[in-house]
Order: sequence, then structure tokens, then C-alpha cells
Amino acid sequence: MSRLFGTDGVRGLANVDITAELALNLSTAAAHVLGREARAAGRKPKAVVGRDPRASGEFLSAAVVAGLASAGVDVHNVGVLPTPAVAFLTADMDAHFGVMLSASHNAMPDNGIKFFAAGGHKLPDAVEDEIAAQLEADWERPVGAEVGRVLENRAGQARYVAHLLSALPNRLDGLTVVLDCAHGAASEVSPEVFRLAGAEVYEIGASPDGLNINDGYGSTHLDRLQAAVLERGADLGIAHDGDADRCLAVAHDGSVIDGDQIMGILAVALKSRGALADDTLVATVMSNLGLLQAMEREGITVRQTGVGDRYVLEDMRAGSYTLGGEQSGHVILLEHGTTGDGVLTGLLLAARVAETRTPLLELGQVMTRLPQVLINVKGVDKARVESDAPLQEAVAEAETELAGNGRVLLRKSGTEPLVRVMVEAGTAEQAQAVAERLVAVVKERLTLS
Repeated sequence: MSRLFGTDGVRGLANVDITAELALNLSTAAAHVLGREARAAGRKPKAVVGRDPRASGEFLSAAVVAGLASAGVDVHNVGVLPTPAVAFLTADMDAHFGVMLSASHNAMPDNGIKFFAAGGHKLPDAVEDEIAAQLEADWERPVGAEVGRVLENRAGQARYVAHLLSALPNRLDGLTVVLDCAHGAASEVSPEVFRLAGAEVYEIGASPDGLNINDGYGSTHLDRLQAAVLERGADLGIAHDGDADRCLAVAHDGSVIDGDQIMGILAVALKSRGALADDTLVATVMSNLGLLQAMEREGITVRQTGVGDRYVLEDMRAGSYTLGGEQSGHVILLEHGTTGDGVLTGLLLAARVAETRTPLLELGQVMTRLPQVLINVKGVDKARVESDAPLQEAVAEAETELAGNGRVLLRKSGTEPLVRVMVEAGTAEQAQAVAERLVAVVKERLTLS
């Protein structure tokens, strides 16, 4: 039986996979698991519930709130806010857990449910599995004064904005910024906080109607932001995804600044202020080799984890590191938050431009991206990747050929019968040639009969 929880909560087609019934039952199960400590101390558990603006979030959040209250949890319903805002408020309001309804960068018909533990931290797999197991368990329903109460709390946005402003090392006066909010959860918060920080702000993708989230806007559709930056003559553009836990950027000339470049810029900035713990950046194995080479030149150690921001966060917490993230734009600043925060990342990136009076394009040249080719090979026995000797010999030959000017990574998909072949090299032609050669070996050796 497959796990109910994926890499980032429970996600699927709203009202088919993610139903009101599932939301109700999952919330009561979570109430029993995540509210256990409070009940043991003789107190009612308290939870924060937020959502992105997609239409299905209206009935799904109602179901979650109802389920929690029926299980004896006092609920602070904070409405439409970014995922990192819900994580922050869970900690800031001393709640026992938080719930966010969002499918992040997915199209509008999807939705998802994710939980935060006390302090705003993502749940370990074991706790998620315990919640899933609790779905089938009998439970005693509270009555009378023991049922949970529901507070429509709209002060959360102001608290989150104040938190973001407190993290800024300097103001953004004199900067012109275009914000693409993906018609998502940051459509109010991001423009507000950038203006309060002193920037002149132009907005696109900031008119959510419940149906247009991620539709042609946001961090997965950068063309409109690039055009708007050029049209306005802006210093930079910032793109969020639907729940604003990620950030990509556009320089004044329309060039894309990806997550690796953003991490490089912020790592150098934090080190210059003595705020980069152990002069270390945590990234995944998918980060471009150019980032690793650049950080070595800057005297910064890069620790690499498996793919997924949860693994980055685990390593950061274990080592008390302050900065980590992914090429996709999930950037975690552990001193200020417990999860990727696209608004905070955008603010700090803009602050570095304002502080140094250096164009973002020039700051992004801290690293040179090596050409990268990624090919998904479907219909193969991914379990034999590490054990197949001829395949591993082919990988070793490729690594020898690249000789420190590139690298090879073969990854098994966590959900499909496929292997991802990733090659970086000094030229795009070499990366493509090596990748295709390895793909041929994967197909020859691992194709399912």
C-alpha cells in the first residue's frame, strides 16, 4: 500500500482525490496525534489553519476547521496567506500545530493538505504515517465545553509582515521591483511588505479570483515577468509560486536568476555580515556544479542532501546552519523561518542589490552555470541502478571524461518506474552527448521486459 503523504503533504485533484471527507477525517486524525501533548497537560490543543486562494480551498478549509473543532481543538483560521506565513504563525502564536491547504505550483484543479508541528516545522515521515493510521481508529468525541472553538483571525497578515520587515538588513529605497504573485497566496502580502520596505512596486499576477492561480503567471511562467521588468525599466523582478514558498528572480535585462544563483548571492551576503553559520550552505545534489565551484572560491562549504526541501531542512537543523535550498527557488533562512519563504527570499535579494548598489545581473555572476542535461528514462528497473556493474562502469567512464569540469548523477524516481540521468559539462554539446550515451546504457541494461 502506498503512503498517503507525499514529499509535501497530501496532494491531488480537489474533490476527487482531496475530498471534503478526507479533509475532515485527516484533520481529526491530526488532532489526536499532534494535540496529544496538550491534552496530556490538561489543555485544549490550538491550531492555525490557512490556505491559498484556489476555489477548492474554501470548502476544504471549512472541512478541516470543522474536523479540528469537533476533535476538541481551538482553531485560529487565518484565511489566505502564504505557506511560510502559516508556519511562522504556528510558532509565533504558540500553537500546537498548523494546517495549510495548498497545491503550491500545481494547476488550480489540484489542492493539498500539509501539517506543521509545534514551532512551525514540517512533520517527520513517522508522524505523518501515524496520522494516516489514525484515520481508521475509533475516538471519543468531546461534548459541551470540550469541543473546539473557531476564531476568524485576520491579524495574522500584519504579524507576518512585521516579521518579514524585521529580517531586513537594510531598506529598499530607490529600487523599482516588479512582483509576480502567481494570482496566489502572496498577492496581498508581497506587494505590501516590499512597499513598506521602501521599494517602488509594480504588480502582475496579483488578482486572485479562485480560478486563476498559477495560470500563466508565477515562478513556473517567467515570460510575463521578464516582459514587465523590461517595460517598467525595473531593477529586478521577483516571482512566487501559488503558496509563495519559493522565489525566482529576473534581472534588469530580463535574464533569469535561478535558485542556485539566489543561494550563492545570499550566501556571500550572509558571510560578509558574519551571519552564515560555519560558512556553510546546504543544497541538494541537483544544484549546479557551478554553484559548488563558486562557493569554494568564496570560502564557503556546500553540504549536499537528497532532493527535496525537507532533506535540506533536516540537515540544516542538525548542523544549525542558517542557509539552504534548492535550484527551484525553495530557499530556507533558518534564522527567520522554518520552511522555504519566497517573500523573505525576494526581500533579502532586493536588499543585497540596494546595499551594494550592484545590479542583480552582476551579483548573479557570482557563479557560472555549467550546461546541464536531464533525461528521464521510463519503463526501467530503477532498483538495479546501483547494482548493475556495466552501468556503473559507464558512469565511471563518463566521470573520468568530465575530469572535474562536470559531473554525472543517476537518480531513481521516488514515485515512477524511471531513472533520471543528469549530466553537467563544460559545453552543452558535451553534456548532451554524455547524457545520451548513458541513457542508451540504462535502456540496454534496465529496460523492463
